[in-house]
Amino acid sequence: MPDSAGKPLGPGLGCSAGGEGLARRRRRRWVRGAALGAAVSLMASAGIGWVVYAKLNGNITADEAAAAELARYERERPTALVRGAQNILLIGSDTRAGQGNRQYGRDVSGERSDTTILLHLAADRRSATAVSLPRDLMVDIPGCRRADGSRSEPVFAMFNRAFEVGGSACTIRTVEKLTDIRVDHHMVVDFSGFKEMVDAVDGVRVCLRQPIDDKAARLRLPAGKVTLDGEQALGFVRARESLGNGSDTDRIDRQQQFLGALVNKVHSDDVLLNPVKLYPLLDAATSSLTTDPALASLRGLYQLVRGLRDIRTEDVQFLTVPRKSYVYDANRDQLVEPEAEKLFARLRGDQPVAVTAGTGRVSGGSGQETGKKGPSPTPTFRGNTADEHTCE
Repeated sequence: MPDSAGKPLGPGLGCSAGGEGLARRRRRRWVRGAALGAAVSLMASAGIGWVVYAKLNGNITADEAAAAELARYERERPTALVRGAQNILLIGSDTRAGQGNRQYGRDVSGERSDTTILLHLAADRRSATAVSLPRDLMVDIPGCRRADGSRSEPVFAMFNRAFEVGGSACTIRTVEKLTDIRVDHHMVVDFSGFKEMVDAVDGVRVCLRQPIDDKAARLRLPAGKVTLDGEQALGFVRARESLGNGSDTDRIDRQQQFLGALVNKVHSDDVLLNPVKLYPLLDAATSSLTTDPALASLRGLYQLVRGLRDIRTEDVQFLTVPRKSYVYDANRDQLVEPEAEKLFARLRGDQPVAVTAGTGRVSGGSGQETGKKGPSPTPTFRGNTADEHTCE
């Protein structure tokens, strides 16, 4: 083969040079193709990530009405005493409105709080204390704004009437009036949302001392270790008159048992650290949540969850506010004092409490009360830790 001047090239030189040139051109095309592919993949990943973020972020409903109502009464609300500690009010709504909720009956008296828990997160995020507030507890409910814009009159009534009258804002104000604890955030979840969250973690295992065959609760379960799906879990935590001894105390105990088992499931499966496991839970949770505006975003929820994931299960405590039968009606409850105020004071000051299975009486107190000097012993309340709800 001649060169450009017409001179013949050496043997094999033309083929070698042409081959190298072709190889270089192919490599350049491959590099450009690889770069383009990487760019496309990156854009696709970013696009998918944005779609996922936008979907989850858009799932959450911000409780703007409650925020406006609470702002109206800001001057009368308690002041947070410990920087970094947080108190979150968790409200389980029994509304029959919305997809998936109508099957549980017709709503004849308005939306009520089926379950209410005050969750205290220590400032150092080394412990969490969940305090159940019985729906039958007799409390002072302030005048609240109704859904139609009218105002209710202050009343002494069952605790769950607050949510029925004035929704989450009225419930928060009632809790703050009862405890003098500032509620920093709140979350409201309905029946359907609860079931979806349980199913998102592939069910939760509980230990049953005896079999359950309860038509009213839609439950038929053997004794021993049982994994509850969403529908079964809802029946397990909601049933009252037809399951157990028929008391609200028994129902609250089952709720705490289940929540402890759920905490264990999330911890043991590393759900909070595994995106594949975390996404279904986030999707279910965000789709069913109504929260204060500060939590109504993935960023807000992430900041909350980030502080929870390192808390050991033995440092997640469940207890019920000290109470007894109401003096004028055995079917209602009233606080046991000074035990209840002792609990509220510990939470206000971000001080530790201890729980133990027992009679419900609180032990321990201040040095002044016991006539001793020095640090106050940690008071002990009837309850359990999440670690005690394992099925080992």
